[in-house]
Amino acid sequence: MNTKNLVLMALLVSVGATLYVVIPGINGGMKPDFMLTMMFVGILLFPNVKNVFLLAVTTGVLSGLFSTFPGGFFPNIIDKFITAFVFLALVMLLKKFVSKLPVTIALVAMGTVLSGTIFLSAAIFVIGANIPFSLLFVTVVLPAVLLNGIAFAFIYPIVITLVKRSKFETAVSQAA
Repeated sequence: MNTKNLVLMALLVSVGATLYVVIPGINGGMKPDFMLTMMFVGILLFPNVKNVFLLAVTTGVLSGLFSTFPGGFFPNIIDKFITAFVFLALVMLLKKFVSKLPVTIALVAMGTVLSGTIFLSAAIFVIGANIPFSLLFVTVVLPAVLLNGIAFAFIYPIVITLVKRSKFETAVSQAA
């Protein structure tokens, strides 16, 4: 594993964590998970199992630690792990198209829906709450899909430009 790539992945996760901490909560304190967005950027840059595993574990643990959802630690870990590998599979299937920004935005939106669904399902199961899934999905997940898509549309082109100018060995720099 390349140390420079590990540093870039750590920077992506830390930017996601910082955004998560400073962005105010919506709908009763729930926050969109910008660490998820940065995890998706990391997977697009480094689409291999080792890197995805590291990104999934670190974003899952950090999201869990910062979670404002009651009992949200373990659901965050479960959610990030499953979402990361499903997202990787989609990136590998659509390898020819992931260089196009609209395709990657759509993938991020789908990944956010998957992540939110897994998180809410795991959270409701873990805490055994009688919380209506559909209410949380509409009030938390759908706004998160919109915000993550918009954030990704701004962040990803900037990261791609920086990666192309640097000497990082990523999927993007190798495709260029």
